[in-house]
Amino acid sequence: LVRPRMNKLIAIIDDEPDILELVSLHLTKSGFKVKKFLNGENFFKFLSKEIPDLIILDLMLPDSDGIEICKYLKSNENFNSIPIIMLTALSSEVDRILGLEIGADDYVTKPFSPRELVARVKAVLRRRTEKQLSSQIKIGDILLIDFNKYKVYVENKEINLTSTEFRILKILAQKRGWVFTRDQILYHLWGHDKAVLDRTVDVHIKRLREKLGKAGKFIKSVRGVGYKIEE
Repeated sequence: LVRPRMNKLIAIIDDEPDILELVSLHLTKSGFKVKKFLNGENFFKFLSKEIPDLIILDLMLPDSDGIEICKYLKSNENFNSIPIIMLTALSSEVDRILGLEIGADDYVTKPFSPRELVARVKAVLRRRTEKQLSSQIKIGDILLIDFNKYKVYVENKEINLTSTEFRILKILAQKRGWVFTRDQILYHLWGHDKAVLDRTVDVHIKRLREKLGKAGKFIKSVRGVGYKIEE
C-alpha cells in the first residue's frame, strides 16, 4: 500500500470535537498532516500564516456559515485553488447543489464513514494534481495561456501582459463561453477591498485586446452584461 508523503496538509473545520478527532485520526493514519479548527475565526488566523493542501469544511459553524467561507475562499486569488470538501448534516439536494455551485470540490453528508472521507480526500487531491499538469489552455490555433508560468503566446510569440491583464484573461479563459459581468470580474480581481469603477474593466479589456492582436477577437463583449472568451 503506497501512502501519500507526509507533506499534504489537511485543514478540518467542524464545531463537533468528536468529528474533528475521528477525521483527524483517520487522515493521520493515511499519512496526512492535519490542523483542526472548531470555528471559522481560528481557521482564518491560521490561513494568514499557512495554506493547506485541502480543506474539510462543515456547513454549519457557530460563528460563520460554511457556504460563506467557501464563497470567500473561491473568490480570493490567494486561496481559490485550495480544494474544499464540505461536510453537512443536511442531505437535501438543494444544499448539495449549492455547495458544489459555489466551488466546493466534493460533498459528504453526516453521518459518514471516515474511510470514505479519506478516499474522497485522496481522489480530490489526485484530480487537483491532474488539473495542475494540464495548466495550459489553447484557444483557437493561435492563443496559448500558461497559468503556471504566467505567460501568454500568440502565434508562438510571447505577449507581455500586466498582472491585472493576465488575471482577467485567466478568469475568462478558465470558463470558456461563460459570460462574466464587470462586477464579477472586479470581485475576482479585488474582492471588496477597492472601490474600483466598472469602467476600469473596460479599459483593461481594451488594452488586453490590443496586446493580443489577432487573438483579441476571442474576447467578446456581451452588450449590457460583460465579457466572455469564445472561439
